[in-house]
Amino acid sequence: EVDLEERLGELDLRSDSDVPDVPPPTDSTPEILKRALSGLSARWKNWWIRGILTLAMIFVFFLIIYLGSFMLMLLVLSIQVKCYHEIITIGYRVYHSYDLPWFRSLSWYFLLCVNYFFYGETVADYFATFVQRREQLQFLIRYHRFISFALYLTGFCMFVLSLVKKHYRLQFYMFAWTHVTLLITVTQSHLVIQNLFEGMIWFLVPISSVICNDITAYIFGFFFGRTPLIKLSPKKTWEGFIGGFFSTVVFGFFFSYFLAQHQYFVCPVEYNSETNRFVTECEPSELFQMKKYSVPPLLQAVLGWEAVNMYPFQMHSIALATFASLIGPFGGFFASGFKRAFKIKDFADTIPGHGGIMDRFDCQYLMATFVHVYITSFIRGPNPSKLLKQLLILQPEQQLSVYKTLKSHLVEKGVLQPSLRG
Repeated sequence: EVDLEERLGELDLRSDSDVPDVPPPTDSTPEILKRALSGLSARWKNWWIRGILTLAMIFVFFLIIYLGSFMLMLLVLSIQVKCYHEIITIGYRVYHSYDLPWFRSLSWYFLLCVNYFFYGETVADYFATFVQRREQLQFLIRYHRFISFALYLTGFCMFVLSLVKKHYRLQFYMFAWTHVTLLITVTQSHLVIQNLFEGMIWFLVPISSVICNDITAYIFGFFFGRTPLIKLSPKKTWEGFIGGFFSTVVFGFFFSYFLAQHQYFVCPVEYNSETNRFVTECEPSELFQMKKYSVPPLLQAVLGWEAVNMYPFQMHSIALATFASLIGPFGGFFASGFKRAFKIKDFADTIPGHGGIMDRFDCQYLMATFVHVYITSFIRGPNPSKLLKQLLILQPEQQLSVYKTLKSHLVEKGVLQPSLRG
């Protein structure tokens, strides 16, 4: 019995109500804004602060789009690191009183390991010709997965060595906390970059749809909201939810029409090893070529049109916008539940009126997974460019074998004449 009591004493069996309070974030609103809005009520002051900062963030976002795909990738990586920092910091603040060793150090070490694995895979996949020209990189790419596993194993062993008696369960909680945070941030940001390589339009339309839904739902809820939507987010209303849905679908449809006209947005992002630059030049696929569609008979009487010209991608944009407005908000509800569990209003105070970076991107990560699954399920086909890059890194004997096999296949299909000499 004594042994049993001692073992139970080592376990942390506290309920949610016993979770220590996290210190509230400070008000980071610039003094100039505080003075300018000092005469307004708290409700309208928050409205103006959110509005001004939203316009500023949109301006910065468009500026980064103008700078190109590489800057967008750096932006995604920066957001990933900041979101990870905000979530890990909450865990550290809640449990810092236990003085557990190595928690933050191991958390950042695991972030480094997972990023090394995912982005190393990206380099091997999209930069094959660049890697082949540098012997140092060839070794890293060839043994990339083994190196990644060895790095992770080192962190795993360090965690085991850091275990402290009477705090085992708590330390395993934090170990799981770190890994779930990695799943939410690093894995999803990797998918965002994978979507970007398919074409900037697959990056911009989903992200813009979530932003549009967030803004329009807030506006509709602010002016017309009366009916609560969900207890986790008391300020969310059915009026805002429905208004955001219709606004987002309309926005996504017309925004897609604009982007589909420009090669810069629709072509896959590829790395040119000769110029050492990312390029977006191609013959647009059928998704981005104007087609005529017949209008359903029921709508013909209303619209007065028998047919309309539109890009096929616009039909896909409706699916993306629908997910962004109906399912995407559940990422925000999930984050609200998380914050309520730890008695905090926001993840951080990085953006005045908005909270932390994670508060703005909680829906984006869910959207990134959906877009990646959508592309692989309904859009992506064989990629001749990627296949050619893989062929070019083969040994000459292997390339010759592929050539002979391909030639034999084309002769059988009747594409080449049997008498044609290789």
